[in-house]
Amino acid sequence: MLGNLELTADGDLGRLIGWRGARAHLHLLDNHGRGLNDLAGTVQGIDNIEVSNGRPKLYEAWVEQSFASGRVSVLLGLSDLNANFYQNDSAGLLIAPAFGIGSELSATGPNGPSIFPSTAMTARLNVTLGASSYFRAAAVNARAGVLGDDAGVELSLRDGALLIAEAGTTRGGKLAVGAWRYTRRQDDLRATDSAGNPVRRIAMGAYALIDQRLAGDDTRGLDLFVRAGISDGKTTSFVGGFQAGVLARGLIPGRPNGQFSFGVAHGMLSRGFRDTLRDEGGVAESAETGIEITYKDSSAPFLAVQPDLQYIHRAVPGGGRRGTLVLGVRIIASFARQ
Repeated sequence: MLGNLELTADGDLGRLIGWRGARAHLHLLDNHGRGLNDLAGTVQGIDNIEVSNGRPKLYEAWVEQSFASGRVSVLLGLSDLNANFYQNDSAGLLIAPAFGIGSELSATGPNGPSIFPSTAMTARLNVTLGASSYFRAAAVNARAGVLGDDAGVELSLRDGALLIAEAGTTRGGKLAVGAWRYTRRQDDLRATDSAGNPVRRIAMGAYALIDQRLAGDDTRGLDLFVRAGISDGKTTSFVGGFQAGVLARGLIPGRPNGQFSFGVAHGMLSRGFRDTLRDEGGVAESAETGIEITYKDSSAPFLAVQPDLQYIHRAVPGGGRRGTLVLGVRIIASFARQ
């Protein structure tokens, strides 16, 4: 059993202290329970709230300043990278981690990039172009760390930074392309120099995504998402992958809050990861594929129930099993006050 408790607060600093065009965000997080992914034996994971070390922590704390009538903004502070980059709204109902951010990016960095469950100090620029286009870029501390983690907030930049940029349009949904690169070299998974030390390489990658409304509206409609990403594949376990799926709202008559989603996540393993596993006596296929079906509906104004079914064709077989079937249910209680 996994648990996720969140407390968020947003403030208009113009109304609160007279700081015009500025707003602040605070996000506290507490997770408990682990081991479901180990039981499933998957590489990409099966639940996006599982953490290796559950504890209360400060997840986000940032201030954003707007300029040019809101068309330009600058954000500084602890920020979730996936809130602004490599993100599909239509994939948000799915529980498997790969639908949140591509595995080839989520597996990078000295301890993972600035995503759940630990963020990093971020400087982000966002520019709105015309009626529906945008460009955004960010420099993010390569080592994530927040209050509540063992080392606390990481400020030294001793591991360099992750640079990322995305451009796209929100007309009819979202169409975007992005690229990322670390400023400091990281150890190759396999290659060594003449002294036997790991070769140091710059990790980098790119992605593209489509998120479009096929029919209907926000109350009763059908959305489609497709996205794909690649990386250099030398310093992490993934060289690329893709995710695709649909989100249907109001599918069942008389259940206006019901949402149904179906998705496929395909993660391609790097040669270095597979060779290392082989040296340890294991074996891995070139990719892992997961299929997820889920439905969420409200049983009360503050309570929602979400049954979830996943089948994963495992890249790394365990006990002779190539496939894993996972059945679960997520219960969401939410309260808001303005």
